[in-house]
Amino acid sequence: MDNNNEFLFKTNLNCGGCISKVQSDLDSAEGICHWDVDTNNADKILAVKSDGITEDEIMTIVKSKGFQIKPLI
Repeated sequence: MDNNNEFLFKTNLNCGGCISKVQSDLDSAEGICHWDVDTNNADKILAVKSDGITEDEIMTIVKSKGFQIKPLI
């Protein structure tokens, strides 16, 4: 049974340096299968494939590193 969800967020992670600041936290977070930031998109879309982590938990991780994040509706 596949219960994976994908969350999309608008962020201000606009370069590799920004991404590297959140990378270890997202890599080690419980319940994330895969994540990626599209820095070519004007909204700097963070896509997270969830294996149990919640949208709020992802946003807390990114905000704790000083970046802006909000769900993409």
